Amino acid sequence: MKSTTKLCALPLLLLGLFGAGLPVVAQSQQVAATSNSTYPSRPIRMLVPFPAGGATDILARALSQKLGEKLGQTVVVENRPGAGGTIGADAASKAAPDGYTLLLSTSSTHSIGPAINPKITYKVETDFTPIGYVASSPNVVLVPLTSPARTMREFTDYARKNPGKLNYASSGNGTIINLTTEYFKAESGTFILHIPYRGTALAIPDLISGKLDLLIDSLVTGMPHVKDGKLRALAVTSLKPTALAPGMPTVAESLPGFESVTWFGVYGPKGLPAELALKINSALNAALADADVKDRFARLGAEPTGGTPAAFAAMVKADNAKWKKIITERKITAD
Repeated sequence: MKSTTKLCALPLLLLGLFGAGLPVVAQSQQVAATSNSTYPSRPIRMLVPFPAGGATDILARALSQKLGEKLGQTVVVENRPGAGGTIGADAASKAAPDGYTLLLSTSSTHSIGPAINPKITYKVETDFTPIGYVASSPNVVLVPLTSPARTMREFTDYARKNPGKLNYASSGNGTIINLTTEYFKAESGTFILHIPYRGTALAIPDLISGKLDLLIDSLVTGMPHVKDGKLRALAVTSLKPTALAPGMPTVAESLPGFESVTWFGVYGPKGLPAELALKINSALNAALADADVKDRFARLGAEPTGGTPAAFAAMVKADNAKWKKIITERKITAD
């Protein structure tokens, strides 16, 4: 009788346990729904994986102010520099997925870095929740005034006729400047020698003097020398003409499909609820449409982009694949 009683009591015990769990699950769902509807109820931090005062930091501060206004809560910028941006990115990937930690990522942290450094501790597609594409920043193709080329097509023809006789500068191996020029070489079938510098600013004097034949630089640092009449600009590296350089042709006009930009985007940690990601995305798009944000971005050589989380994720995936192909084929390694 005792064993029979125990067997009969077992289903009742299990029923009691599962039954007790149902209110807990329902309560958790209710709390989640409540937190989504009241979000944000406290300040949000935006991790910037680069030092204070740099272009990414300045852009983040311009964005965070307006994003905070749209969300109705303060967005605080927190710099986590180091290891090419990977330290800050890794910290963001490990944060609680509650919407109170965001990451302002760049092509360095989520496209180029993973493609050139297999030791990176995070995986872009699984350790983050994409929220939105913030901005893109094209580069400009510069040559000395002594160059016989006045257009991109003329420079390409000149380089093809003089394989190994021309050189180009970059801001170091594995940088966007190095990769963009190698991308151009691959697409144009040219052979141009690489001379790495510790930053494009150090290469400018040698380009002006004619010791260098080519430099692809950011619009912000490159165009002032063009306006001063010291260098010649041939084209921008955006796929389409940009308002940041009115009237400037694109490399794509002579090499169809060519595009190289530094992009900026917002991610959350993995596991961020879709409702929160969409709420932040909506506020982000509203902030990017603001005239003051557009003006401040333009001064940094960047154009607001916006769009859906899915479109942002697809862009990053395609960008990573492009650079991975270039890095592999050209046997490029980081410094």
